[in-house]
Amino acid sequence: MKINVNGTVHEVRAPAEMPLLWVLRDRLDLTGTKFGCGHGVCGGCMVSIDGAQEHACQVTCGDIAGKAVTTIEGLHGPVAEALFSAWEAIDVSQCGFCQPAQIMSASILLAHNIDPTDDDIDEALKHNLCRCGTYGRIRQAVHRAAGVLRAAELAVA
Repeated sequence: MKINVNGTVHEVRAPAEMPLLWVLRDRLDLTGTKFGCGHGVCGGCMVSIDGAQEHACQVTCGDIAGKAVTTIEGLHGPVAEALFSAWEAIDVSQCGFCQPAQIMSASILLAHNIDPTDDDIDEALKHNLCRCGTYGRIRQAVHRAAGVLRAAELAVA
């Protein structure tokens, strides 16, 4: 089966009903997508599929035929750079387990809205649980990244 992950088409040997999470981790060695609950509740496995948030544990290989999957390892460009920089500047991560998924969800939000409110951020990241409780720092980092993106947009205009 051929799947498009992070801009590269991969030929993987996996049954169509295999969860995408296991294909990413076990077949493609993309371990930034985490296994947390396996039920689509914790958000540790959040990826982008054609620009939408999806729990990789709830999507099968067969579900992604003809679609583009992006994981934390494939995240790049101005939104990603702004988020990575903000995460580091604010020292968001505590244990770090949920952070790839938090950044994935934030990147999907900022790709569509570079001036999010606290409510927008909370809504976009509501499917990502953080056992360490870094939600305040996550929100700060998203606002910081959004500010960088807005400033860059103004500089170009």
